[in-house]
Amino acid sequence: QVLLVESGGGSVQAGGSLRLSCAGNGYTYSNYNMGWFRQAPGKQREGVAAIFREGGVRYADSVKGRFTISKDNAENTLYLEMNSLKPGDTAMYYCAARETGGWSSSFSVPSYNYWGQGTQVTVSS
Repeated sequence: QVLLVESGGGSVQAGGSLRLSCAGNGYTYSNYNMGWFRQAPGKQREGVAAIFREGGVRYADSVKGRFTISKDNAENTLYLEMNSLKPGDTAMYYCAARETGGWSSSFSVPSYNYWGQGTQVTVSS
């Protein structure tokens, strides 16, 4: 069974940085496309960043230039480096994995098979 566990969330002031991690058990990261999503209270879950098996990446416009997604296949760990954080980045952050799917669906919540439990990020002004 695939298990994803996020960590690294916390509370920071605007302009600060955080690094989220997502450790995986039960499968090999190199075989999956991975993504980071977030969900703020009262809002739908939205895609933030995605990374494909071959290493290609995609970012939401709202985080482009501030967030960096990466993965360590040897350690089965996915990362999200978040810089220049804004209050609007406050949300629960989730990592997700899927076996198939291309660029156009990389921010589609239903296209992902496996999800972590989430880690909270709070940015104060």
